[in-house]
Amino acid sequence: MRESLFIAVDLGTSFIKTGVYDVKGNCAAQASEPVKDYRPEPGVFIQKGSELFDSVLACVKDVTKQLNDKTSSIAAMVFSGQMSGFMGVDKNWEDITTWSCSLDTRYMPYAGRQMKDLRDDFLTVAGTNFPAMAPKYEWYKTEFPSESEKIAKYLMISGYVIGKLGNLNIEDAIIDRSYISWTGLADVGKGVWSGKICTALGLDKKYLPQIVDCNYVCGKLAPEYARILGLPSGIPLVAGAGDKVAGCLGAGNVESGRVVFEASSYGEVSCCVKDYRPDITERRLDVLCSAVPGEFYVTHFAAGSGITLDWFVDNFYRRHDEDKKAAFARIEKAILGMPIGSQGLMSIGLLGGSSMPIDGVLRGLWMGYDWSHKPEHFYHSLLESFTYDFALALGSADRLYPELKFSEVRVIGGGAKSPEWIQMNADTSGKKYTTLKMNDVSMWGAVILAGNGVGVFPDLKKTADSFIKIDKTYEPREEEGAIHRKHLEYYKAALTEMRSFFDKLQKL
Repeated sequence: MRESLFIAVDLGTSFIKTGVYDVKGNCAAQASEPVKDYRPEPGVFIQKGSELFDSVLACVKDVTKQLNDKTSSIAAMVFSGQMSGFMGVDKNWEDITTWSCSLDTRYMPYAGRQMKDLRDDFLTVAGTNFPAMAPKYEWYKTEFPSESEKIAKYLMISGYVIGKLGNLNIEDAIIDRSYISWTGLADVGKGVWSGKICTALGLDKKYLPQIVDCNYVCGKLAPEYARILGLPSGIPLVAGAGDKVAGCLGAGNVESGRVVFEASSYGEVSCCVKDYRPDITERRLDVLCSAVPGEFYVTHFAAGSGITLDWFVDNFYRRHDEDKKAAFARIEKAILGMPIGSQGLMSIGLLGGSSMPIDGVLRGLWMGYDWSHKPEHFYHSLLESFTYDFALALGSADRLYPELKFSEVRVIGGGAKSPEWIQMNADTSGKKYTTLKMNDVSMWGAVILAGNGVGVFPDLKKTADSFIKIDKTYEPREEEGAIHRKHLEYYKAALTEMRSFFDKLQKL
């Protein structure tokens, strides 16, 4: 029987990552390639589609070379990556708008206006407090009218890459279900574009791609790109899923009541549920369609949480001759055993504002520091602030789904290497946290979808569960949790009370 291998392509903000996996979850080859971005002024973050696509080609070509004579075993190529953004292309797949992710905040005035008019529809119908494509569509159409007229389809970045690699007709452009919530344009319960929301925005649905399941075979690798990549032409291109949803699948978060905490650039908690109950009271939760049809994740992310930690270590802790990995290891060692509350130092780590509930006025803050505090105290307080933000979201999930009793949280992402932070989360939430014996669960989740799409893995849930192995377990501690929850209430109050000061500061 011929060996089956799968190429998973993760379309990240800073890097394209590619891994080749066999059916047992072993990684046979891997590579990464940086993605260029342009930041000409505050709030502007641009990535050109052609340059991003070139990075994809270079990255896949790299792993192809590592495979030597095994390229004939490639059963499918599948995709994962950024879940929030906007891209408009013409009928020939030429990039008109550039890829505009959530870090490109020029659209925020339009988001603010739309939230006033469609706030409840976005949450109850589209499933989000943080629509991206909806306001970016209005922003681009208003401020770039002549360029806007050239657009044939509005896409996510994965749909663009798949369309190019498969040389698809523009009318065959796709978006898989995992992405539709954060567009703000869909009816997530029905899995279709919302006529009500699109009509309110003046957007004809013919400009939107077809919504498909995550295991959908979108097309086949075109001969021209097969030659460039050193692969056989005709390899099936499977839709895959956004990185958050693919990570949930790869971590076995496939049964109601399970939770995943992705401690990454955009940290997120995702709770598996059978139905969607909007968080009207606090608006801390969105919903994402699971890779398993008919199921959902109620979810909360802190925009740029991991980016903030990276920024802090890079600018205030790392030595000039030290690599970032070593700097993180050093500061993680320095915070071991630090008292709860960082010795009287509290922070708000939302440097880019709050996503859920949406609030672009909030910014970063430290308060209570004096001459005794060192960089590690500031870092520790950032970890506490993100812990409290996620604990508030888990509290909303417990309130909305009391029968599910979310009791265990599986941790994935780079933050899984921080014992202090994981224990902090367990204590604050009162839930057991576990880490897994598996890296790159998002790419592995995408591979499960690819295998299911081409008939190698017949059952998504059973396949996902069969590969899960727990590494470490962190039990919540009652005494420490009680202290953390006092700080959590103070953090929650600070978000409200400090808002007017941030607003005034930005208007000076």
